Amino acid sequence: MAARYELKYIIPERVAVQVRQFVRQHLELDEFGEGQPNFSYPVHSLYFDSDDWKIYWRTTNGDKNRYKLRLRYYSDDPVTPIFVEIKRRMKDIILKQRGRIEHNAVPELIAGHFPRGPHLRSPDEVHAIERFLELMHEVNARPKMHIAYDREAYVNDHNNEVRITFDRNVRAVPRFNGKISTELENPLICTRDQVILELKFTNRAPFWYRDLVQAFNCFQTGAAKFVEGTNLYLGRGLPDPDIIRNMVL
Repeated sequence: MAARYELKYIIPERVAVQVRQFVRQHLELDEFGEGQPNFSYPVHSLYFDSDDWKIYWRTTNGDKNRYKLRLRYYSDDPVTPIFVEIKRRMKDIILKQRGRIEHNAVPELIAGHFPRGPHLRSPDEVHAIERFLELMHEVNARPKMHIAYDREAYVNDHNNEVRITFDRNVRAVPRFNGKISTELENPLICTRDQVILELKFTNRAPFWYRDLVQAFNCFQTGAAKFVEGTNLYLGRGLPDPDIIRNMVL
């Protein structure tokens, strides 16, 4: 289980372009963004929740030790992996567990069964999938929301202790049938000219993070994509930034 810190900021596109130039003095473009439009690649997540939205409400209420359950994927090509993920917040630390499954195993997982294959999973991956199923059963969670966005990412060239991402074009659609798809019909638009900037690190933030925040007048806030999409779906509108300050999952 990886323990990391995440600092989130919402900035306009014109500022994001300037921040990009600053970041490139310290980090390298993620390999998946090379050669892509706007240096970005698509990210898709299928979030699970109960019929009465227990996980959503725990986040909006700022409950301690809350978590998200999701399937993360980057393509609907059946030969690509899907990652079963638990993203948990414990005070200021973000803990993430993930394990690989195949596209044809998703119905098994949704039905509450440990999915078959691949056969080379690590013990940590097996534990992550088992724990996902336990939490899923605890709240009777089922597929609820498909969240998609475009991610521009920068990383260290020698380790993953420091990572910065720019997330744009965040969209949401209800996806109760659990279908793994990259198509979004009539999506709810969560961001327009706004960019979600995330400064991520393990152990200690590099000194230049502070310089970045000060130089571009960034104010830390919450930016929970699942919550924003669900707010729109439930007709609640996007929450006020002051209200979601602690929603950092």
